[in-house]
Amino acid sequence: MTRPGPELRDWISRHLDPLDDQALGDREIRSDFDLNPDMPGTGGVLTPAAVLVGLVEREAGLSVILTRRSETLRRHTGQVAFPGGRCDPGETPSQTALREANEEIGLDPAAVSLAGMSTPYRTGTGYLIAPVVGFVRPDIVLTPSPDEVAHIFETPFGFLMDPANHEKRFYDMPDGGRRHFYAMSWEDQLIWGATAGMLRALYDRLYGAAMG
Repeated sequence: MTRPGPELRDWISRHLDPLDDQALGDREIRSDFDLNPDMPGTGGVLTPAAVLVGLVEREAGLSVILTRRSETLRRHTGQVAFPGGRCDPGETPSQTALREANEEIGLDPAAVSLAGMSTPYRTGTGYLIAPVVGFVRPDIVLTPSPDEVAHIFETPFGFLMDPANHEKRFYDMPDGGRRHFYAMSWEDQLIWGATAGMLRALYDRLYGAAMG
């Protein structure tokens, strides 16, 4: 595969929604509840958040920037995630995604060409996440914030967009319930939960597959 050119970038961009569309709740939303319709919700107003789906333009093809969260964090310790977090008051999703990526992995916003937004994702913990997609220059040097990120790695976009790699797994809750989730295993990293759910939603958006 040759280095991705403008045709591929344009094709992906055409399948995304405009940047900073504030009416997230009026659009199709994917969520933790898609595979768990009986899971109780948190109720109340959802907290807006955003992540950066950073597509690095490597010679061998696109790859996706992912992080493994620090073991010292209070929530989602050690899980694989996109750079991102909750929106500050007055921020647009793209501003949040770029700020968080800069804070968490030292990604210079000038190295990112934003393309659009993928399908919003609601988590069972009460967040509504806007996945902001951007193309990242290959000459970047990333530095993890030790308070938030234990490891930065890239995963081939083609691997993540292959439905053969989209596993459906589950875990049993202490109350006897069962929670289902998507998972994608790349080398020694397990990409699962909301991160895998957002990647699955991006696959469905780009390739027109019905959710299964």
